[in-house]
Amino acid sequence: MSTRENSLASVTSDTLSSFSMRLRKMSTASALNINPISDSRVSRKFLQPNMASDWVERAAERVRRLDDWYGVVKRQLMIHQNAATGLFPCNLAKAPNEAHVRDSVYCAAAIWALSLAYRKQDDDQGRTYELGQSTVKCMRGILACWMQQADRVEQFKHSQSAKTALHSKFNIKTGAIVVGDGEYQHLQIDCVAQYVLFLVQMISSGLQIIYTTDEVNFVQNLVYYLERAYRTPDYGMWERGTKYNNGNSELHASSIGMAKAALEAINGFNVFGDSGASWSVIYVDVDAHNRNRTIFDSMLPRESNSKNTDCSLIPVVSWPAFALHDENLRQRTIDKAVRKLKGTSGMKRFLRDGYGTVVEDKSRKYYRPAEIKNFDGIECEWPLFFLYMIIDGIFKNDQEKVKQYMELVKPLLAFTPDGVIVPKYFYVPLDLVDAEKEKPGSQMREPSAEEDTGHLFLWGQAVYIISQLLFENLVHPAELDPIKRHLPAAARPRQSTRYSFFQHQEMVGTANDLIVQIVLIAESVRLQQMLANYGILTQTPHEIEPIQVWSPNELTKAFSYLGINNKLGLTGRPLRPVGGLGTSKLYQVCGHIVVCFPLLFELSDFYLSQDMTYVIDDVKSDLAFLAKCWKLSGRPTFCMLIREENIRGPSTKEFLDLLAEFKGGQVGDIRVRLGRLQSLIPAACIENLDFLQSLIEDSECTFRHVEELKLGSSFKSLTEIPKVVPEEDIAINIEELKQLSSRDIVQKLHGFDNMHAQSQILGVLLEREGMEYRIDDSTIEQRLERLLRNSGRKKNWAVVRYCAALLGKLVDSLAPSITAILVRGKQVTIGVFGHEEDVIGKPMAPNQIKDIIYSKCMPYSISQAVLQQEIILCIGKFISTFPELFSGILKIRIGWMIEAMRLEIANLEGTELSLMALSPSEIKEVLLTVLGKYDRSIPKRAPLHKRQLDGALGRVPIDFYDRVWEILEKTPGGIKVAGYLLPQQPTLSDMTMYEMNFSLLVEQMLSKILDPAYRSVIVETLTVVSTILRRNPEIEFPAAVELDRIVHEAFEMFKRELVVHESKEKEDTTKDNMFVFYNTPPNARRGTMCYIVKAVLNTLLQGAIHTKEDDNCCVS
Repeated sequence: MSTRENSLASVTSDTLSSFSMRLRKMSTASALNINPISDSRVSRKFLQPNMASDWVERAAERVRRLDDWYGVVKRQLMIHQNAATGLFPCNLAKAPNEAHVRDSVYCAAAIWALSLAYRKQDDDQGRTYELGQSTVKCMRGILACWMQQADRVEQFKHSQSAKTALHSKFNIKTGAIVVGDGEYQHLQIDCVAQYVLFLVQMISSGLQIIYTTDEVNFVQNLVYYLERAYRTPDYGMWERGTKYNNGNSELHASSIGMAKAALEAINGFNVFGDSGASWSVIYVDVDAHNRNRTIFDSMLPRESNSKNTDCSLIPVVSWPAFALHDENLRQRTIDKAVRKLKGTSGMKRFLRDGYGTVVEDKSRKYYRPAEIKNFDGIECEWPLFFLYMIIDGIFKNDQEKVKQYMELVKPLLAFTPDGVIVPKYFYVPLDLVDAEKEKPGSQMREPSAEEDTGHLFLWGQAVYIISQLLFENLVHPAELDPIKRHLPAAARPRQSTRYSFFQHQEMVGTANDLIVQIVLIAESVRLQQMLANYGILTQTPHEIEPIQVWSPNELTKAFSYLGINNKLGLTGRPLRPVGGLGTSKLYQVCGHIVVCFPLLFELSDFYLSQDMTYVIDDVKSDLAFLAKCWKLSGRPTFCMLIREENIRGPSTKEFLDLLAEFKGGQVGDIRVRLGRLQSLIPAACIENLDFLQSLIEDSECTFRHVEELKLGSSFKSLTEIPKVVPEEDIAINIEELKQLSSRDIVQKLHGFDNMHAQSQILGVLLEREGMEYRIDDSTIEQRLERLLRNSGRKKNWAVVRYCAALLGKLVDSLAPSITAILVRGKQVTIGVFGHEEDVIGKPMAPNQIKDIIYSKCMPYSISQAVLQQEIILCIGKFISTFPELFSGILKIRIGWMIEAMRLEIANLEGTELSLMALSPSEIKEVLLTVLGKYDRSIPKRAPLHKRQLDGALGRVPIDFYDRVWEILEKTPGGIKVAGYLLPQQPTLSDMTMYEMNFSLLVEQMLSKILDPAYRSVIVETLTVVSTILRRNPEIEFPAAVELDRIVHEAFEMFKRELVVHESKEKEDTTKDNMFVFYNTPPNARRGTMCYIVKAVLNTLLQGAIHTKEDDNCCVS
């Protein structure tokens, strides 16, 4: 009999019979049918009915169990803690001098959990303090290591580059670097987030971890480090990036979720604990948190592009992060991981994970292409995740789940004189690999080498200890989660009323009963009086004093002072715009209340704010956004700064209608309250910016607030406001202009009042002389800025876009819009239709995006450099609100999208109306039309037009990529189109059918096609090929499927039959013009589909048809 079986046999019958009745309160020995310390310590008196004796005996039993676990923690964890740094080794067997942050934090968490259990003892023999200080030692050791890399934090918060990421591994003795950036993937967002999360939990429990102002500032900068997790591809919890282990990073839902949880936990938190001051409070950008939240939710239950699911999601949606409170989505995420990854010996980290397998070549850092196919079906199984499931069951009070996973983990543990040991993983031995692949789950796996305490897997050991302390009821779940993250946000206690807090209780003004407060500020008394004539009550900046109105740029400036530390070289919050949630809070600044208007009303913003219809639509979108995403206590306050230019132009009535809706208390489905600012303050969400107090007192910073404009006599009505008079464009011969000298060109400029002509002339001068070239008393840049404003007032959108492009304008929120597209499994390409494109497959910084847009667009179409930004912004909003519009579209090609819009306008108007002349709101409407938002109200499109639109949009049938996979399986030579070959190998070996990266590879092949209509025909052809192969599984293509040849042959047959049936002139139909073919319905009589089918069959008949022996047709 084995050691494991002997241990199981040593359990008393009394313990076995009480298993179901005392599931949550019995000892580890009862739970696992073993006792890692001694089986003889269970007292018979514990079961007797005498109540007093029973209570005394239970107390004594609790003390004994705590002492037992204290011995385990000392022998298994604390013995390995370095005396100088407080860190724990991450690999005792192979790298005892290397400490990983993640492993160290989990070890500290286990020791902390035991210290919490000892707090309830009257005489703890000093162990509460000892264990607590061991925890503090570890957390401060990690902090010290990272503070030595403060320069990396400063660089990373601006660039989000792997080269400047905080290190995850350190020398255990000195805290120094042990592996460089090129040797190891340090960029692990979840690692930093996990540290911040446990830091808050431990401080909340009473531990003092942060000592100095320098450390407070550093922690604040760790928040900045995490805020852009939603757009930072990293290497994830497994330190390898994509599942291909080729050195590439990707967005991981687990990293984003952990960051989101950390940001929630530390928002408004005082890191000095109960004795902290106002300057030791940590602030979080609520808009950055919201982006992390929405993108995390949208990615689930998927982990990343290459990993359909991953066990790293379990500790993120459950303990310790509790990052998700949508119970349905949480359960779907866990169920998917369990369904795909659960085995008999634990759970696989992810499918085709080669780590620890016997066939993995451990001499190489990265895998070769298609190598991960070798690991299919033999991935190692980790008992660690059974332990996480036990903890999840305890927090959810799911006793059946706890019992199930306790039984599953029981036979996986090893037993030694020093206690229970959790193997790191179970692997398939070399001689059983083939048998396991042939019949998954049929072979016994062997545990990794953790037989004694010299080779412990400390992460797993720590989680095991925590799970058993919870299971034995030695520590309560609420003690292990003092900030109550396991509860819904509405049930969590609030730390302080001075700082904003993620919704802490059910109350009027929270997300469950939300009313958006609206305050209207008129820039002048003249405007206020005019609006009053229409029944619209507003206030001026003077009337709301001493309350101040700030622009979002001033708020950005204020937050830039937060976290500055000259000793550490930290500059505070990067100059990122404050979003709609941040501007909907009121701020207390040095005794003044400050209200901030949204970026939408900022004068220096992108030209979109000059289109009032667009602004009105955005106001409604912003209100809907607040209603959906507001998670803070108190009501959001939407400040609308109204300028006279807002009520000029054709949208004036629409604008007044919106104000009337405000007055009525309902905008669509959103409840609003319009009132005087002073009356709205009691119900508002107020944030105290205490960190500015000393700076303002020392005159180190000053802020400008909006002042009331002093204008002339009032307007009585809209009819008295000067109207915008449109002007016609004057054509300028650019080539002739370029032949002139700069002086002569300047003379030409003076001779034109027409804005279009001026913009063209300034463009030529800019190309030749540069921005600083002076014309009279101003530079070209200054003239272009003036022209941009004037053309905006006169609604000359072609000139507006041309000037904005010449000035290199960049719209705010461009990077978040692209990220919103990417996390929904799409790709974005930038470039002018018919020219080279650049693919954006990972989130990028705004300046990187700007460089791509201007480098790809300016040489071919200057105005498209800003038009493409408009389109990206619109798509970013649409994909969140109308995701169904993008069904079947995987790669969003912005230049092709613009071509689709051009085709749509030509089709509807019957004329080549320039897109550039349309207002931003009209552009948005055309885009919605192209995407199919208004299909029911549009006449049926001709086949040619439908193919052109589908091809330009890149739309394909629902199961299209699965069909291409099936074709590849039957095509050893691969699929070829437009000179591009999609090979069968290593594609099938390296990927799986449902993997997003395979779909993107198919899109890469289709992107080589230059004609949108032809692309649609190729998609139809692939669908035909797939259907034929599905109905005839015995058929296989003898060589590569050459799609161009198939379509060409179909077209030739179509032309021949067209002559016969339609009596067309032969010379007109034998031309290579495929217009008539494209304009023929696919499924009609003599439609394109029948010719494509014939061409495919001809291709098949030209080669050998592989059949099974029993399918052969023969005559005996």
